[in-house]
Amino acid sequence: MRIATDIGGTFTDLVYVDNEGQLGVEKSHTTPPEFEQGILDVMKKANVKLEEVGTLIHGTTVVINALTERKGVKTGLITTKGFRDVLEIGRGNRPDLFNLKYKKPEPFVPRRYRQEISARINAAGESLQSLDKKEIDDIMEFFLEEKVEAIAVCYLHSYINPQHEIDTMEYIKREWPSVSVTASHQITQEWREYERTSTTVLNSYINPIASSYINRLADKFGKANENVEKYIMQSNGGVNTFEQAKETPINLVESGPVAGIYGAAMLGKLIGEENIISLDIGGTTAKCSLIDQGEVKVDTDYKIEATDKFAGYPIKVPVVDIVEIGNGGGSIAWIDNGALKVGPQSAGAKPGPIAYDLGGDVPTTTDANILTGRLSLKNFDHQGDIEKIRKITEDKIAKHFDMSSLDAALGIIRIANSNMLNALKLISVRKGYDPSEFSIVASGGGGPMHATALAKELGVKKVIVPVAASVFSAWGMLMTDLRSDYIKTHIVRLDEIDPKVITEVNNEWELLGKEAIERLSEKGFKDNSTVLSCYLDMRYSGQEHTVKVPIPRKNLDFEDVENIITKFHELHEQQFTFKLLDTPTEIVNFHLISLGKVDKPEIKKLNKKDYSVEEAIVEKRNVYFEDEGLLKTKIYDRELLGPTHTIQGPAIIEEQTTSTLLYPDQSLEMDDYGNLIIHNENKVKTEG
Repeated sequence: MRIATDIGGTFTDLVYVDNEGQLGVEKSHTTPPEFEQGILDVMKKANVKLEEVGTLIHGTTVVINALTERKGVKTGLITTKGFRDVLEIGRGNRPDLFNLKYKKPEPFVPRRYRQEISARINAAGESLQSLDKKEIDDIMEFFLEEKVEAIAVCYLHSYINPQHEIDTMEYIKREWPSVSVTASHQITQEWREYERTSTTVLNSYINPIASSYINRLADKFGKANENVEKYIMQSNGGVNTFEQAKETPINLVESGPVAGIYGAAMLGKLIGEENIISLDIGGTTAKCSLIDQGEVKVDTDYKIEATDKFAGYPIKVPVVDIVEIGNGGGSIAWIDNGALKVGPQSAGAKPGPIAYDLGGDVPTTTDANILTGRLSLKNFDHQGDIEKIRKITEDKIAKHFDMSSLDAALGIIRIANSNMLNALKLISVRKGYDPSEFSIVASGGGGPMHATALAKELGVKKVIVPVAASVFSAWGMLMTDLRSDYIKTHIVRLDEIDPKVITEVNNEWELLGKEAIERLSEKGFKDNSTVLSCYLDMRYSGQEHTVKVPIPRKNLDFEDVENIITKFHELHEQQFTFKLLDTPTEIVNFHLISLGKVDKPEIKKLNKKDYSVEEAIVEKRNVYFEDEGLLKTKIYDRELLGPTHTIQGPAIIEEQTTSTLLYPDQSLEMDDYGNLIIHNENKVKTEG
């Protein structure tokens, strides 16, 4: 049996495929701080036994939680002389330029724990001054006295030549085996001193926490089943082994959310929709990402805690290009200086929304959907009291605006939708993409409920609600491969293309490809199960930012390089609205992606139902719609729907863990795989 588990802020999701290829799903409440218990709980609820599991794929929020809640360990930094304050200096591009009281991010390592050594390597990778082990001894003695638990090592230009870092790390491990050590070259071989240092420090800061969690989880499975293959989801959209994840846990910073994005890409290819906007709305957050021609966008410019007023902390590892906001089913509605706000604060798993009947006493987006008739209390584990929801919403929100609780609930939904719409625009319109050329794949417990309204606002042609939508991130994990990203800074000017330049480029690819193949081979992947993809981060000479350009996986010739430069001009114009045809171009980074293909469950077509769609109606109830008011709405049971069944809105399609809302001007059909395909009628008429 193959299982995938995804720990969210509110629920822990499980998707499993048994020996006969049958898919099963389940959800249970997340159990902080012992998150591994939530996995055991949901497996027990689904009647999945540990000894039956052959493969486990896991997504976790442990890393991001430890960083945002500052629950890592005391960390020390060893760096090149003169660079101990790089974390303090950061960057000058302040997000809130005119704020005279602006404060830079406070480093995770206080200045007294940032120590220097005199060894030095120059920009060409040449050693100017050798490593002095006595300096390292003195620093270790100081760290030992101060009870430092983790050490980050980041030397100048080690992305070109990491030898001093390697020697330092080996020496510390030999002399002080119990301390956790991370060197920057283990994580990234890209330049940017501040970003490399920040990433190395954050990896060290959470390394013991993540390692302890992974060990506990491995132990739980190992006692019952020593042969289970254990993988963990990475931020780049691929999986890695538990052992590798313990060395560089910073690669797990967006472990859970990105699985749903890759799942959306796989689903899009299956049904012939390669332009996808992935929208995952959970209990705490809403996540969205854009997939262009089946390609998921990955870059290394990720930051945690970054806002329009705070610079955040850079993490220079490959992360799927994702926008995440604090709006979900548990987002709390509140009054701020007379204005209605929704989120980012969340009621979480406990006490949760009022509807959970676990002690929640503030209105949330979920409660608003219940009051408007879009959700039914009968589908909740604990059936709350709708009168209690109405009374609290009235007292805390409606009275302030002198309106009914029903209008207040609709106001909460519209504010939440507005927040999500802004996030969707960030990944589409603001990056030069026309949303009308894309389809939304709506997942998470709240995705199907809100996506139809967002599609109307954004002008998206259709919404796809997949099978197992509420646990789609876990489903996506079953569809991912073992992935590693090899990114290396190597500046190559392309203004004068000659054989020497082409040879230099091909040599770099050969070295990266050889390393990738060797690592995949060590993990048991043979040639027929490996895929290598190549990209170049390119820019105009004198620029700061780069554009990622896909290139063919082969020895490049003169014509290939000319085509690459032409493609760069096109992509630059798409992203930044201009191109400079007379300006020399240059390569900044070589980026090779290696995939080790793993077995995936076969997605089977469904049998057609031998009864009419009307027999899937379970009830009719009043539902409150924007601009329409209360409408008598048909409620369908999704499990009773089959291929070729079509529905005209207004309607709601219910399942145990989510509901799909259909507006009056929208229609729905179920495809052969059980996905719900929703069309915006207005858009069809306009185009006609």
